[in-house]
Amino acid sequence: MPNVTLAVPEELHKIMRSHPEIKWSEIARHAMKEYAMRLEVLDDITSKSRFTERDALEIGDEVKRDLAVRYRKAIKRRSRHTSS
Repeated sequence: MPNVTLAVPEELHKIMRSHPEIKWSEIARHAMKEYAMRLEVLDDITSKSRFTERDALEIGDEVKRDLAVRYRKAIKRRSRHTSS
């Protein structure tokens, strides 16, 4: 089995050192396996999709426009209520 070296923040390392009874490499291995399995599912789903990056960008732009309109209306309603 190949070895992988990880760098962790000092605060996390301090917590890990305070619990030597825990097999941290096993936890890391499990977390990475779970994440990799999710990636494989996503890869499988997206490989069958006809949805393009351009489609995603267009939908994102529409969502941003709709949110901007909604927030502007909410701000106008608030300003009317506070000025009354």
